[in-house]
Amino acid sequence: MLPEPVSCPDWLIAQEAERRMKSIFQLAEEFDIKKEELIPYGSYIAKIDYRKLYSRIKNNPNGKYIIVTAITPTPFGEGKSTTTIGLTQGLGKRGKKVSCAIRQPSAGPLMNIKGSAAGGGLSQCIPRTEFSLGFTGDINAVMNAHNLAMVALTSRMLHEANYSDEILKKRGLRRLDIDPKRVQMGWVIDFCVQALRKIVIGLGGKKDGITMESRFDIATSSELMAILSLVKDLKELKKRISSIVVAYSKTGNPITTEDLEVSGAMSALMLPAFNPNLIQTIEGQPVFVHAAPFANIAIGQSSIIADMVGLKLNEYHVTECGFGADIGFEKFWNIKCRTSGLKPDVAVLVATLRALKYHGADKDSPKIIPGNPLPKEYIEKNMQWLERGMKNLFHHIKIIKKSGLSIVVCINKFQSDTHEELDFVRKFCEEMGIPVAISEHWQKGGQGALELADFVIDACKNNSNFNFLYENSLPHISRIELIAREIYGADSVEFSPLALEKLQSINSKKEFSDFAICIAKTHLSLSDNPLLRGVPEGWQLFIRDILVFYGAKLIVPVAGEISLMPGTASTPNFRTIDVDLQTGKVTGI
Repeated sequence: MLPEPVSCPDWLIAQEAERRMKSIFQLAEEFDIKKEELIPYGSYIAKIDYRKLYSRIKNNPNGKYIIVTAITPTPFGEGKSTTTIGLTQGLGKRGKKVSCAIRQPSAGPLMNIKGSAAGGGLSQCIPRTEFSLGFTGDINAVMNAHNLAMVALTSRMLHEANYSDEILKKRGLRRLDIDPKRVQMGWVIDFCVQALRKIVIGLGGKKDGITMESRFDIATSSELMAILSLVKDLKELKKRISSIVVAYSKTGNPITTEDLEVSGAMSALMLPAFNPNLIQTIEGQPVFVHAAPFANIAIGQSSIIADMVGLKLNEYHVTECGFGADIGFEKFWNIKCRTSGLKPDVAVLVATLRALKYHGADKDSPKIIPGNPLPKEYIEKNMQWLERGMKNLFHHIKIIKKSGLSIVVCINKFQSDTHEELDFVRKFCEEMGIPVAISEHWQKGGQGALELADFVIDACKNNSNFNFLYENSLPHISRIELIAREIYGADSVEFSPLALEKLQSINSKKEFSDFAICIAKTHLSLSDNPLLRGVPEGWQLFIRDILVFYGAKLIVPVAGEISLMPGTASTPNFRTIDVDLQTGKVTGI
């Protein structure tokens, strides 16, 4: 038996589970993946040779497609990955052939305050340590390919500054005349480093580069990461990489990676990351890990490729999207599903009592400070706060209903939750005709998720009426306004003069008609103000800028103060991560 999670840290449970886990070859054989379709990384991790596997299974019927989302989270998160894995284990306990897909954890949040995205308790994926610490190097591949584009740009700027047109021509180059004030990309690193948000590069002499402002973003916000999550084959990957706009010329022409003659080398660096990764749950179901885009500043989904493989191999496939339904689910619904052509069958909406009480708390209630323990007021019984917080749950239910999907609400149960509070939430949902499961997967694994699994199995029997929120014929300004009203609950949208100018230019060009709207906003509120809890009323969404990612085909309206480089808190996780010198095992993850 595995140790009870109530008395053991996750890393100790994972280490105990890893002693009993299947080899990657045994796992693959059980789920119809042939040995020659595996690219092993040791005994328990592998990449899937996607092209080889998918060419064999592409005519298989798709299994049931389940999306896991959540209400507006507290800064701690409400256990969406844990629920994804717990549901997968619960379906496995019911004798179903099932897999799940999750994103790879970024080192930034891992070493900061959020921790690993491996799940927790008895519902986590293993091997946890390797999964958390770099895994098979996909994020490094994205980071290197992205930074190579910046190497190509900055070196080209230097050569054009130092050499005449004649010399450039002799070296097979044409003058691109890059505007140093219109460089679109920055550098990326897989940590949260506020000191790198704004930097100056090129200091020194004539051979040391062009002096200009630059920046570092977190690696998972790279356009390349969004591209990885959206492509369906290698040809599309290379085409999208070649379309990335790195900068603009002084006459306003876009400078792409293809113009810099670096797209081929970037594709070569990205090639290993193209194949999805395979590990397992504690209970032995396959977990496909692929891509890692942030949800509040990017698309927030694991890859289409991972879902395509999972659906062809299994009766059920569970995938997740980042943060609440207002952000992650909306992007899954209107971007990922539109791109993939896949239609989900059921949405699981995760909530916790602590988050519901957080959204119904008094204005003078204690603040939740990332890195500090959760204040006891959100753990103790408080029916008044809970009742007020139900508005947030109801709002997210309404969001999902607009997609036409069946909904199952999952209350991710904590040890401190009282029966009275849980019964109140159950009754609220049942009166709306929404099945609600009180799930104890963290403490009991798949056995604790049987009620959730049963509700999902029943919901999958319904015909899905899934449809998109808008058609691509709708102007981009109208799409933003529709998402603001229908999804966030805003009264209206205000655009800065800069954002409005950019949108008017975009709307006038046919080439942008199939570009998706991917709004960047805080995940801590339905609004663009992270301090507004519950369901804010009488507010206006403010769009301060518009970013355009040509390779990913994303138009990103930036709402409020969103940074592509998070900062590290004063109480980061790296202070407690260490190595046990007796066993050689990593602790504290």
